[in-house]
Amino acid sequence: MGNQDIVQKLWNLCNVLRDDGITYHQYVTELTYLLFLKMMKETDNETILPEEYRWDSLTTRHGTVLQQHYRKLLLDLGIQGNEIIKQIYLNASSNINEPKNLEKIITSIDQLDWYSAKEEGLGDLYEGLLEKNASETKSGAGQYFTPRPLIDVIVKLVDPQPGERCNDPAAGTFGFMIAADRHVRSKTDDYFDLGEKDAEFQKNKAFTGVELVKDTHRLAMMNAMLHDIHGEIMLGDTLSNDGESLKNFDVIMTNPPFGTKQGGERPTRDDLTFTTTNKQLNFLQHIYRALRANGTARSAVVLPDNVLFESGVGAKIRADLMDKCNLHTILRLPTGIFYAQGVKTNVLFFTREKTDKDSTKDVWVYDLRTNMPSFGKRTPLTKAHFDAFVTAYTAENRTKVEDERFNVFTRAEICKKDDSLDIGLIADESLSAYDNLPDPIDSAEEAMAKLEEALALLGEVVAELRAVETKQNAYEESKQELLKVAETTGVYNNE
Repeated sequence: MGNQDIVQKLWNLCNVLRDDGITYHQYVTELTYLLFLKMMKETDNETILPEEYRWDSLTTRHGTVLQQHYRKLLLDLGIQGNEIIKQIYLNASSNINEPKNLEKIITSIDQLDWYSAKEEGLGDLYEGLLEKNASETKSGAGQYFTPRPLIDVIVKLVDPQPGERCNDPAAGTFGFMIAADRHVRSKTDDYFDLGEKDAEFQKNKAFTGVELVKDTHRLAMMNAMLHDIHGEIMLGDTLSNDGESLKNFDVIMTNPPFGTKQGGERPTRDDLTFTTTNKQLNFLQHIYRALRANGTARSAVVLPDNVLFESGVGAKIRADLMDKCNLHTILRLPTGIFYAQGVKTNVLFFTREKTDKDSTKDVWVYDLRTNMPSFGKRTPLTKAHFDAFVTAYTAENRTKVEDERFNVFTRAEICKKDDSLDIGLIADESLSAYDNLPDPIDSAEEAMAKLEEALALLGEVVAELRAVETKQNAYEESKQELLKVAETTGVYNNE
């Protein structure tokens, strides 16, 4: 049994929890709590866990005794043990209400082919589970899961090197940094070509990140640990004061969250030159300021179309970017590859120069959007879709590349258009409004996922209301009993 089969078996267990009203994302979080304990046993690392909370403590208990033990385990591991354990179990709680469902999942995990899983790599198994989650419910998990083929292409072109400090300020499940680690390992014989000090740097300091959402941070910690990466993954907000200390990186690769700051408030950071409620513009400012100004520090960042053309502050930020950095390439991505159909995104590739003025001379734009398939479950994005772009990007002389999708624009041309970077899309009269409509099956599945999520939330509300009602009824009954006792004993008065 390969990892794909194990991932599917684990995923099928989600059906067990449907009656408990558990969403896909809650299920993956719940699995993370349990898989961590099982994987510690399989890798002979259980000594980092208190003896009473190791995997076998779950397989030897049943029913309500098991459920009570599990909930105590989650609570205690979040406040004791080493730092990794505390971060994975920080504020952990279980959404599984039925003891039989919990027991079913534990038994099923215990019976999986763990020998095969270890042979293929437990990190790859866990990544497969995260990828399955993202593909199954684009309305939720896909918000933080960048497609693996896109990550791999970006990492290949940015080409992180041994000794470089790499960071993702919107880490999600840490996919970019794990791919970067894999890239450097492949070039150094799994770090054996490096000296002991350099190898330690790669494992403990080279790859870092920041993640705002607690549950996602938990998944990132687990993912990094299973890939033997121990760099800091901060739980915090890059656009708050947390981000001011994030500086002097050699490589930044990221896919920041879309949208505006909640409530329309501006970022709380004092060191950003331009203030706006647009999250992506603020992340863009953070990124090019956080790179070393040495002419080699570089970044690739996934951004929606509005960042390319937003006027006012947006134009000023783009101008500042092109002054401080050499924005050498923009990849116009196809639609439908992220969680929301129709969202149009791009990858900006740039290098932080030593000067703060006129660093960008020309911008090359590759149109991978026009006349591309409608991507979704039935037409998945693959590395092969990027082959022509990689060829153009890596060409020694780009002017000799014969590809109608690859075009160059001078800084002077861009300046005349209010520094708009909404450029380079092929004009094609054959395109109609219907060509970019989302796949109807994908749209239906997305709508179903949203309905399931809404029903789960309603279920939680109903459960809370019932709990309040039960407490109120119990209070009234107790009150009546006390009044009867008072009357019987003669202590009753109007008070």
